[in-house]
Amino acid sequence: MFYLIAARSLNGVIGNNGEMPWGRTMPIDLRNVKELTTGHPVLMGRKTYDSIGRALPNRRNIILSRETDLVIKGCEVMTFEEVLNTSFDKPAFVFGGEQIYRLFAPYISRAYITVIEHEFEGDTYLPDLPGEWREIARNHHAKDDKNAYDCTFYIYEKGK
Repeated sequence: MFYLIAARSLNGVIGNNGEMPWGRTMPIDLRNVKELTTGHPVLMGRKTYDSIGRALPNRRNIILSRETDLVIKGCEVMTFEEVLNTSFDKPAFVFGGEQIYRLFAPYISRAYITVIEHEFEGDTYLPDLPGEWREIARNHHAKDDKNAYDCTFYIYEKGK
């Protein structure tokens, strides 16, 4: 089972020059990601891994790559096909970036999307997910002294 987790701006931007356009100004989103994904496998592309700079603790970190000889400390490196043929004991979170989201889009059954309520310049976007989706939860957080922007956490499930 695959879940998507992403933060995007109002205009759909998820990245700019290999970084989140809002930088580290949204610790509430980082905390949400940690709470949701701890104990689960996380699947990401090498560029997303490079932007993070390390394996995420207390998670099975899987880096998708066509480079079969790639070695990354604290991570497993797999091809897309290998991931699809792997049995996970918990849902695996698809962590990005844009190309990885596109690859897994047909396989996603639940999506956790944080909308940062601001428009940003960017070069990477969250793609639309195919199929019918229904919102099952939403939680708004107003900007405060620690978080630079309003944001809303959404959970969507794919319809039958």
